[in-house]
Amino acid sequence: MKNIIKLLCIGVIFCALAGAGTAFGETVVIKGSTTVLPVAQGAAEAFMAAHPGVNISISGGGSGNGIKALVDKSTDIANASRFIKDKEVKMAQDNDVYPVPHRVAMDAIVPIVHTSNPVTGLSIEQLSLIYQGKITNWKEVGGSDLQIVVVSRDTSSGTYEVWEEQVLHKEKVTPRAQLQASNGAVVQAVSKNKYAIGYIGLGYLNSDVRALNVNGITASNASVLSGAYPVARPLFMFTNGWPTGTTAEFITFVLSPKGQEIVKKEGYVPLY
Repeated sequence: MKNIIKLLCIGVIFCALAGAGTAFGETVVIKGSTTVLPVAQGAAEAFMAAHPGVNISISGGGSGNGIKALVDKSTDIANASRFIKDKEVKMAQDNDVYPVPHRVAMDAIVPIVHTSNPVTGLSIEQLSLIYQGKITNWKEVGGSDLQIVVVSRDTSSGTYEVWEEQVLHKEKVTPRAQLQASNGAVVQAVSKNKYAIGYIGLGYLNSDVRALNVNGITASNASVLSGAYPVARPLFMFTNGWPTGTTAEFITFVLSPKGQEIVKKEGYVPLY
């Protein structure tokens, strides 16, 4: 916990100092969360258009893999849809890496179903029991007499870890769950299966699936910022120490009004 508090303080200080230092011509490598990926891609396209010669390489793979890449020094920025764990901080420090968090957006994790499903909302308790495999038929929660097919993220996903903490309350997900490697894969799986339920970051919501409200609250910018929506989280970019050069310029851009417009355009909740 002390490490987390220390990192948060460093992150706040950096945000206050953001904008210091300018160096171009570097290649910036970004790896990690598929939730943060659209924000990083949108920001990178705008940044490279404004700074010819700058190359930004982006890949997904999940928050855990992004932080692993930061620890082994194979990336400049680790995208993460959760905060870094104490054991990851220890691994980083053992490798002379000092992760600094930069909060770049807010997000809601939205349960989704097939567009033909008549259920409009579920409580946290109902979601928890469904994902534990203790509620197995849609008729138990006001739907049709159909078996529920649970679609979840794999354990390298930050979205899974937030869902496990805020919905499952650390209980195990049913072994019958279909595990998917990305938000996009969850959308695709649920859109093709009228029995299915899944969960995704707000930015991946589209007309192929239908969002459920949670505890009677619809996920939106307003309900996330007010704290009313019960499954929300900050999104991060982590760097090794205070970034310099092009990496610093890029993160400053993401936090700028133009960068936050990109956050909003990609379907996430801007910081201001």
